[in-house]
Amino acid sequence: MSDIEAPGGRSPDLAYMRVVVNDIAGRIASGELAPGARLLSERALAEYYEVAFHTVRHAIKILRERGLIISVHGRGTFVSDPSTRPESKG
Repeated sequence: MSDIEAPGGRSPDLAYMRVVVNDIAGRIASGELAPGARLLSERALAEYYEVAFHTVRHAIKILRERGLIISVHGRGTFVSDPSTRPESKG
C-alpha cells in the first residue's frame, strides 16, 4: 500500500449509490415500498443507513430525478406512482 493511499474505500461506488439509492430503489422495485408509501425523514434515513445526512440528501435527489419518489414540502417524501415514472411513459 502506498504511504498516501487511505485504507479501505477501494469500491468505485459512492456510499449514497451503494447503500441508499440502490437499497431504496430495490425496495420500490420489489413492492416492499408501494406507491404512496411515505419514507422516513432524511435524518432518520441517515441514522438507519449509518451515513451522513448530506449523503441521504444527495441520494434522495437522485431518486427524485429518477422519478421513483416525490417530495411534498411540509408533508414528506413518498414513493411515486409507477404510471408517472419516466420509464413507464413512451
